[in-house]
Amino acid sequence: MSQQSLKKSDFYYDLPKELIAQHPLEDRSSSRLLHLDKESGAVEHLTFRDVKSFLQKGDCLVLNNTRVIPARLIGRRVTGGAVEVLLLKRRELMLWEVLVKPGKKARPGDELIFGEGMLKGVIEDVVEEGNRLIRFSCDGVFEEVLDKLGQMPLPPYITEKLEDKTRYQTVYAKYDGSAAAPTAGLHFTPDLLDEIRDMGVKLAFVTLHVGLGTFRPVKEDDILKHHMHTEWYEITRETADLINETKKAGGRVICVGTTSVRTIESAAVEDPSLEGSYLVKAGSGETGIFIYPGYTFKLTQGLITNFHLPESTLIMLVSALAGRENVLAAYEEAVKERYRFFSLGDAMIVI
Repeated sequence: MSQQSLKKSDFYYDLPKELIAQHPLEDRSSSRLLHLDKESGAVEHLTFRDVKSFLQKGDCLVLNNTRVIPARLIGRRVTGGAVEVLLLKRRELMLWEVLVKPGKKARPGDELIFGEGMLKGVIEDVVEEGNRLIRFSCDGVFEEVLDKLGQMPLPPYITEKLEDKTRYQTVYAKYDGSAAAPTAGLHFTPDLLDEIRDMGVKLAFVTLHVGLGTFRPVKEDDILKHHMHTEWYEITRETADLINETKKAGGRVICVGTTSVRTIESAAVEDPSLEGSYLVKAGSGETGIFIYPGYTFKLTQGLITNFHLPESTLIMLVSALAGRENVLAAYEEAVKERYRFFSLGDAMIVI
């Protein structure tokens, strides 16, 4: 199938609603793990702790250390009427790009109040896709006020309340800025990470602040017409060195989550010392990379990921790595075996 003929419907699979995980398991690493052999398409069923059996000394595991902020604010307009604001992207210290509900009534100049005046905001502009720019003001530190007033912005398919907010954070979450968790990392415990380190596997941390565009459906049937959202990322010199040393020594680069893939593939540059080989470049910026079948991976050799929505850009990314037919067959098997799907569900390793 050529890139020119790729349709959204080529990435559809049938998912019973009851398989969408509504709450996390008590023990993070007890999730199920489906292994998909990216060459043969063969699958096997394991437990997440078995992930170690696919790693070896000299490999490098790339993890996204972004931290989800309590980005959902419930308040009211000064002129009356309830309002819900979802923080999407920080533009300046107190200026945020946000999603506002109800949107039709959210006009530039409108004043909003949260927490009985603990936090205030003024809508300054309407930007692309109907998002708003709000300039906030508060007494004290914005992040501390947000911690008191904000709620975790769970994906729309999770309808039950999350009792423990920390279960929508990875155990290595460090830098505030995401509107959604990099969910493949939710399965790791500190003990499991220590065991992986002790095997001689390098852990390299990148930062990509996940936006809600992650959940935005592909509307065009011709996927090449899909407009990809952009997200901010950073790769430190230390992380770039770890990944590049792994490549040069013949080790494998295995990403935890699609956000880690998008980060390192966005920062890939040709290796001047070896034709056809790539290195990762340290730095920060915005990425709107869209990875779908036909894409040639520069750095990523394996992927640990959750199960993704039908027809989403994320299932397209996994299909680029393992082949569309292999991925859809593996998903069909996961449905048959009653795996738990999406953000709080089970995992898959493609290697």
